[in-house]
Amino acid sequence: MPDNDRQDAPIEEPVPTSSANVVEGEYNADAIQVLEGLEAVRRRPGMYVGDNGKRGLHQMFKEVLDNSVDEALAGHCTYIRTILHADNSMSVEDNGRGIPVDTHEKYGVSALEIVMTKLHAGGKFGGGGYKTSGGLHGVGVSCTNALSEWCVVEVKRDGKLHRQRYEQGIPVTPVEIVGEAEGTGTKTHWKPDPTVLTETRHDPHLIKSRLRELAYLNPQVVFEFAHEADPEQSETFHYKRGIPQLVEDLNEGKDVLHPVIYFQCKRDTTELEVALQYHSGYNETVMAFSNNIHQPDGGTHVSGFSQALTRVVNAYARKQGLLKEKDSNFTSDDLWDGLTAVISLRLENPSYNSQDKVKLVTPEVQGLTSSMVGEALSTYLEERPAVAKKIVEKALIAQRAREAARKAAEAVKRSSAMDTFGLPGKLSDCMSKDPSKCELFLVEGQSAGGSAKGARDRMTQAVLPLRGKILNVEKARLDKALDNEEIKSLIAALGVGIDVNVGRDSEDSENGNGKETSFDLSKLRYHKVIIMTDADVDGEHIRTLLLTFFFRYMRPLVEAGHLYLAQPPLFVVKVGNNERYYAADQAELEEILKNVKKKNVMVTRFKGLGEMNAEDLEITTMSPENRRLVQVRLDSEIEYEAEMLFSKLMGDKVEPRREFIEKHAKQALDVDWHY
Repeated sequence: MPDNDRQDAPIEEPVPTSSANVVEGEYNADAIQVLEGLEAVRRRPGMYVGDNGKRGLHQMFKEVLDNSVDEALAGHCTYIRTILHADNSMSVEDNGRGIPVDTHEKYGVSALEIVMTKLHAGGKFGGGGYKTSGGLHGVGVSCTNALSEWCVVEVKRDGKLHRQRYEQGIPVTPVEIVGEAEGTGTKTHWKPDPTVLTETRHDPHLIKSRLRELAYLNPQVVFEFAHEADPEQSETFHYKRGIPQLVEDLNEGKDVLHPVIYFQCKRDTTELEVALQYHSGYNETVMAFSNNIHQPDGGTHVSGFSQALTRVVNAYARKQGLLKEKDSNFTSDDLWDGLTAVISLRLENPSYNSQDKVKLVTPEVQGLTSSMVGEALSTYLEERPAVAKKIVEKALIAQRAREAARKAAEAVKRSSAMDTFGLPGKLSDCMSKDPSKCELFLVEGQSAGGSAKGARDRMTQAVLPLRGKILNVEKARLDKALDNEEIKSLIAALGVGIDVNVGRDSEDSENGNGKETSFDLSKLRYHKVIIMTDADVDGEHIRTLLLTFFFRYMRPLVEAGHLYLAQPPLFVVKVGNNERYYAADQAELEEILKNVKKKNVMVTRFKGLGEMNAEDLEITTMSPENRRLVQVRLDSEIEYEAEMLFSKLMGDKVEPRREFIEKHAKQALDVDWHY
């Protein structure tokens, strides 16, 4: 065991330096506690990994993974293997150079021990170890170690296998040579500590999502995922063509207009990759990364890209006579219509707007990106006039539709700003004016709407019946979507307008005329927006159409956690004259029937919400005390997967949708014909 006098001794309750001077409730110098070593991480995990729950648990994994990926960025790693072990511990192994194990001159202990036990320690500060990296704060892997019940690191260097074990962040063995080794690399194996974390079970989907994303961005690296408890979930990710392949996959369900445009540029220590492709649809998908980290809020690299795209296409169209002298220039609105693009930037010392790095704010990046994209794109269009013409034609169509869309958006904005008398006539509003207490139920059809109105709490619950299946906005142009009566009613009821500015700022174009947005989340009239549809195939379709609308035009509302799905039951079990039990699906029904061993049992399946009386609907689906709600969240880690999914399920192409259904058919257990 380590010496208890060392800095990283086992964690104990901090003792004030002069306890005799501390008066209960008094705030003075003696009340200040100093947390040594990794103790602060264990006391306040949220300050270092986001929280002490699911987010923090998976951030621990990312910190270890990022170290391996940084080795790949430096050109020293081609293989990374992640294992979710049967005991829910995790390990990440790479064939990089291996963490140095020699003695650090200043601290007198192995460099490995310093990296694993000291905050702000690593090879990413002085520029000697890494020129570009994802983790620049130096708190990564040491935080994972601090929040682990145990952690074992094995390093292959100089033909030897080195190992050190830690418990709750504290070394319990020295760095030992335990055998011979071929090659180089690092393996980190850890088990999350339930005494400091509220969630210790990893989500394989989130792990695979991050590995898949990194595989697109690092085509030279093979990422392997092994799931010991469920080998069928094991998967290998290796995309040899990199981000052009990601663009193709994002556009799988769309009719594309040309092959993927791809170019790679380098200026001094800054490297830029861009892949883009237009499709016949109307939605934009632009994904931006810096040093392998996704920026869902865009930033200066996106602004620079948008400036260059607008400038180059306008110049080409003028030069070729495709834009006449009397014609207006294309705006970024026009050139983002139907665009799918991936921007991957690698740079030294990036700056972000927050710790979670969702937006790049390094000022010089905008001009640098604009210059590099401008040169490369100009050359590409000059050499491929057929592709250039299709892009200009697409922009012309968007330009002609822009005025109609703007008028429609303004009309919606005006109706959203109206007082109660401007709200949809079919909306049964609630009495409370406090949005934090108000709920809006989006209900399928007039019949279900009638039941919901009878079941609701009039003080806090509003009901908006929607007629049939709303327009599929994945296929419709914005002005067409805003001309749909059901969509107009929905937007007017919510009061926030629409968001057509996903992923970039209003100043993205070079003249400051980026895409305008009439979306204002602060004006949301209901802090719970609940989609309540029948528990059948038609209900699922309507739910998916609504989710598509929220994803495309009200994404900030989803990201803020205001969208929910109601879970109405499929069955009611009546026992005698007084007892009632409700089952969400066949499995719950069978469990209820096992426990209800009485005569005079009657099972009824609800055909739809309209078939439920107000009492049943209130008890099972609307009353906060008894109902089941599923919150819809959009994490940045899976944003590109959501893009692919909506494209496949709701896009123009049938084949990708058919392939998806065939692949996942066995997972769809709750469909009509099972009952």
